[in-house]
Amino acid sequence: MGWFGVQSSSILVAVSMIFSWMYLGNTTVNVHGKTSRNEMLKMGKCDIYEGSWVVDETYPMYNSSSCPYIRKEFNCQKYGRPDQLYLQYRWQPRDCDLPGFDGKDFLRRFKGKKIMYVGDSLSLNHWQSMVCLLYVVVSDQSRILRETNDTISTFVFQDYDLSVMLFHSQYLVDIENEQNGRILKLDSLKNGEIWKNIDILVFNTWLWWYRTGPKQP
Repeated sequence: MGWFGVQSSSILVAVSMIFSWMYLGNTTVNVHGKTSRNEMLKMGKCDIYEGSWVVDETYPMYNSSSCPYIRKEFNCQKYGRPDQLYLQYRWQPRDCDLPGFDGKDFLRRFKGKKIMYVGDSLSLNHWQSMVCLLYVVVSDQSRILRETNDTISTFVFQDYDLSVMLFHSQYLVDIENEQNGRILKLDSLKNGEIWKNIDILVFNTWLWWYRTGPKQP
């Protein structure tokens, strides 16, 4: 469970980095006329990838044990992990501050939009965590609708017409059955037609690329 614990503590960082540029309405300049940390971020003069992990006592932002959308093999707390410090780490850039995540504000800003995570089980973690971040701020949780088909799983926040989706794809590109076996077609993205109708796409792929033999899907 330790590896998955690290993944769950990293999910909020991924969410913050993906969407941080969309939360930059409130920036300030201090009384001495110097550029504030938030203004540095807005002007693109801050490298958000240069920084360190810090403990934040306000974390975690939701209780994974009470969120019904976390798969049991990723739900460390519910199934007995005794420590909780790994849930309280927040990414802190060296020269600026990332905007804090506000679920209600997020729902308002992305009303009517479609957000899709595309990738492997790490994308699944991110997708489930995003849904839980929004689940805890929705007043009528019965208005969250789940839809599934062969390739796409979707949560619809009906009061906001917001869809948060998962498209499972280990390699992003296509695998075709040909005469000499299963071939990874690096120049083929048939599923890309589905992605064209999405407002925000979050891609992830890496884990399966270096696997060979029986470990390769």
